[in-house]
Amino acid sequence: MTMKHTPESINHKTQNEKTKVFPKKNEQKNPMDLSAKIYTDSTPAVNEASGKWRFLPAICFLVFIFGLSIWFCVAPKSGYSSSEKRYLQEFPAATYKSLSSGKFGKDFESYLADHFPVRNFWVGFNSYYNLGLGNNGANGVYNGADGYLINKPVSVANNVEKNLSAVVDFQKNLGDGIPVAVMFAPSTGYVTTDKLPWIHDSYRDDRYFNTAKRVLSENGITFVDLRESFLKAHADGEQLYYRTDHHWSTAGAYIGYTKLCESLGKKPLDKSVFHVEDYPNFYGTTYSTSGFWLTGPDSVQVWSNPANKGNIHVRITDGVDTKSNDSFYFYSHLDEDDKYPVFLDGNHAVTEITNSNVKEGTILLVKDSFSHCLAPFLAENYHKVVLVDMRYYKLSVSDFAQKEQADQVVVLYGIDNFATDTDLVWVG
Repeated sequence: MTMKHTPESINHKTQNEKTKVFPKKNEQKNPMDLSAKIYTDSTPAVNEASGKWRFLPAICFLVFIFGLSIWFCVAPKSGYSSSEKRYLQEFPAATYKSLSSGKFGKDFESYLADHFPVRNFWVGFNSYYNLGLGNNGANGVYNGADGYLINKPVSVANNVEKNLSAVVDFQKNLGDGIPVAVMFAPSTGYVTTDKLPWIHDSYRDDRYFNTAKRVLSENGITFVDLRESFLKAHADGEQLYYRTDHHWSTAGAYIGYTKLCESLGKKPLDKSVFHVEDYPNFYGTTYSTSGFWLTGPDSVQVWSNPANKGNIHVRITDGVDTKSNDSFYFYSHLDEDDKYPVFLDGNHAVTEITNSNVKEGTILLVKDSFSHCLAPFLAENYHKVVLVDMRYYKLSVSDFAQKEQADQVVVLYGIDNFATDTDLVWVG
């Protein structure tokens, strides 16, 4: 039997279904009636308090960015960073050539980086952040024990053999009339292994020194090996290197002087003759590149022989520019953070020292900056000490040595500098 639904019956059924599925607004619901919960409004209520503050992080970020921008624009710009020991990027000139080549953009990026507000803070923060993550040496400098900041080893791909070949060629150009000796200062990390962090790269001084000894001896060139003397002196407690700088200390230079004199047949002046002056608050090159601004300062020692007073003359030449001084020491540099240029006024093309107390002998040093605090010692044994820096002197050194009538030539470098030097190829 077929049931027929009249419109009234359909409407009645529909109304009943609606009533069952959608309870009336004021109708009390059964807590166990899940069907009623299915159709309830699932949109969470908005917390008015949290809504008011939900844009706070974005507002703080914008205030920070715009604040730094305004600070950058109005803050005075320094041309030199005493912490990093370098001149900062100047605002680049906007020319058609610089704009079209992209040079302006690169220089402007450097300008922004160099003059960013509180730059020293961010550099230091980055260094100590890396240190906290266990990445000691992130900026090429290890934060060692007892306040030592030590340069990481140079790359295995270096110029040691190439520069040794250049020295051999230089000796051949000089001829047999002028003997040549070579002396390297060992790297700080090689000697002060007890100051290094537990995890560090290997220092290859033994490999480089052994190669130098073999190559040079085969060509009749004297090699002065400082490894044993330095390792012993460090074990005895002598500070042979600065804690905040890559150079050897005056005490280290004195050991180099005594060993060099032994090789050259000269008698070194006894240590007791010298008057030692100690100058504190020295922040050197490793400090400036490391970003470890919380490291304490070091001291610079000046060793002077009272008998030399009034007998020393220093003449410095850079191209056509010259200047003179009546002392090995340029004391005005002691007012600076980096006090190492107190020795012979730092890097120059040619530096000539004469000591009227010594009547004869001329020695020529082909050198880096390690020679600056050693040369005054050599002036105790030679009337004239001439220093030539290949970074700035681009003429023939063999011709210059002949002109100066040098009795001895010494190639004197820190081993790391010798390994990375690209100017010794012009030494001939």
